[in-house]
Amino acid sequence: MEKPREEPQILEDLATLAGSPGYVHAVAHICHRDNIIYIKGKLKPSDMDRLFSSKRLIRTELTTLIGLMVKKPLNLSQQPTDVIEGYVKRTDALLQELHNSMSYPMFASMFEAVKAGATPPNPWHGPGMREPIFYGTESAYAFQYRDLVPEKYGTDDTWMLKNKGFTSGQARTIAKTMCVLMDEKGTRLLADTRTANAPPATWLSAFEFSLDEVTFHSGVEKGIVEAFFREFLFAGDNSGFKEVGDFNEVAARPLLPTDRGTVLLFSHYAICEALYESPFFWMWDDKAYHPTAAKHRGVFTERFAARRLAGVFGREHVHTNVNLHRDKGIVGEADVLVIYGNRLIILQAKAKKLTIAARKGNDNQLKADFAAAIQDSYDQGWTCANELLAGGCRLVDDNKKEVELPPSIKEVFLFSLVSEHYPALAFQVNQSLKFQTTDVIRPPFVMDVFLLDTLTEMLATPLRLLSYVKLRVAVSDKLMSGHELTVLGYHLKKNLRLDGQHDRVMLEDSIARDLDTAMMVRRDNQPGDDTPVGILTKMRGTRYESLIKEIEYRADPATLELGFYLLSLDEDSCREVHCVLELITRKAQIDGKPHDFTLALSTPPCGISFHCNPTPSPEAIAVLEKHCATRKYQQRAAQWFGVSVSPAGQVQFGVTLNFPWETSDEMERFTADMKPVSKVRDALSQYSREVSRMKLGRNDPCHCGSGVKYKKCCLR
Repeated sequence: MEKPREEPQILEDLATLAGSPGYVHAVAHICHRDNIIYIKGKLKPSDMDRLFSSKRLIRTELTTLIGLMVKKPLNLSQQPTDVIEGYVKRTDALLQELHNSMSYPMFASMFEAVKAGATPPNPWHGPGMREPIFYGTESAYAFQYRDLVPEKYGTDDTWMLKNKGFTSGQARTIAKTMCVLMDEKGTRLLADTRTANAPPATWLSAFEFSLDEVTFHSGVEKGIVEAFFREFLFAGDNSGFKEVGDFNEVAARPLLPTDRGTVLLFSHYAICEALYESPFFWMWDDKAYHPTAAKHRGVFTERFAARRLAGVFGREHVHTNVNLHRDKGIVGEADVLVIYGNRLIILQAKAKKLTIAARKGNDNQLKADFAAAIQDSYDQGWTCANELLAGGCRLVDDNKKEVELPPSIKEVFLFSLVSEHYPALAFQVNQSLKFQTTDVIRPPFVMDVFLLDTLTEMLATPLRLLSYVKLRVAVSDKLMSGHELTVLGYHLKKNLRLDGQHDRVMLEDSIARDLDTAMMVRRDNQPGDDTPVGILTKMRGTRYESLIKEIEYRADPATLELGFYLLSLDEDSCREVHCVLELITRKAQIDGKPHDFTLALSTPPCGISFHCNPTPSPEAIAVLEKHCATRKYQQRAAQWFGVSVSPAGQVQFGVTLNFPWETSDEMERFTADMKPVSKVRDALSQYSREVSRMKLGRNDPCHCGSGVKYKKCCLR
């Protein structure tokens, strides 16, 4: 295995190249090439493909280039096209070499161990973490950084206006305006190149802005825009940036001044991320305001989590700052507690960042940062969960109101939430988090506010969100991905069911492209479909989807279990549910009698019995319970569900049987003459023959019991 050059040598060559005359035009070319999405008509997932190319430079690489470039005075001189192309080609080669150099220690140690017949060492500690931290998938969408700024810093607006000359809302407006202008300028340049059938001499004008144009297009007063420029303008000294992981001032101040009274901004992400992260450090330097800023940051994380979860579960199910009282003391505190049916979510929030020393591979600092940001919050959640399950706690929220727990708790999910970008978070959790589980307390789910935002946006009902969380934590020991958005993207396309044939599954980042597209449509006002094709779309308009919609907001435990079961089915089984419901409801509409049908699955043994009752009664519940019990025994299943619907398809009541199968002489007698579960296809064929013999007149009373004519009721 050939050893690449050392990082300092490569960075020295990059710095020399970045200091070349007119190199800024090469940066503009690369940013246009690697950051621009071409859209024709509606935004489609395929439009995102180029963003997942292995040849594309990622944000950290671009920021490194720009940081090296500004170590010398900015040179705007126009260079011949072949010179710029040479700069670009050389840049790509050096950055690939840098990646190889950072990866080499990991692969070399594994190669040598395998060669010697030894067990490869774990490379993911200390310097070995530099590569995944630097090349890890981004935590947030640019529009999330941008749009969360007023919520994060709104309580600090008085300080910001006094000390910086603008509020968080005004800063967001200015940043958004610059991003819109960047898109418009780039589109015009692209149109000009197509008209001329030749590329432009430079793409730089797409990234150049004047104070007056930003003032005009934003509608914000010139003095406020000027104050914004002043705070985010590169100050001219990046001498401390010497190696990957060092503080790079262009990350905090991405506006580069030119000698013609304008500024350069090379990406949406740069200004949005700086706007989200920098204000806290401004306030941190104000010793008098420091404690207030720290308090506000913690409050933001908790309030944001509570707001997003309340949007899914309803405010009555979400409680904040819940103290657990036992005897005369407090034995735990849950930052956010969700109680839904017999399921709990305990969320612990932290406002911690990965320090520069940790990014550079200091193993002790990596461990300290992880402990403060992730491990501590998990440990706090674990303590709360055990205290709650032990019983005898009195729960009091931040409004001094007592919180009631359900009589029994089926599952507890522990969420650890961070408010900042934490590089390679999923990877570090997989490597470093120490956790325990019980039959009730599930494995932890670690996330940042950006993932929580996306989760609650795409899985916006209690059933959908809880079902995903159940599936996600169940495969935490066998699933690897660069980011949790990739896992969510896979779930939205395929459903997160991993068969038992694989010990380890790795998901490639491009799986998230459909999710990325939908989020851009929803949050960035792009034309296109706002929901990925998959589990949320394939059953639209079916009886299966109607059944899900009927039960997805019901908090009773039995209904939750039924919902989890239905959402775990594959597409063929979902379509069978639709056919079964169509069959029994239409038959009930025609003859006014109750009808039933059972679906059974062999792996694992379980099933669901559907009843359609035109006139529900207490006796009907008993009938369904008995039917489910006998079918469960017949199929030797540990779990069985029953659901009763009206002829119009509305859920009337449900039954859940969840206990181990055991042999029984009495049940053997009950089921001795019971017919086997029918196949859906055979039942539909039989149904079509029955319908031909029994027609319901248009003017006959509808058998659903509504009291109106069939043509004005279920026929419609």
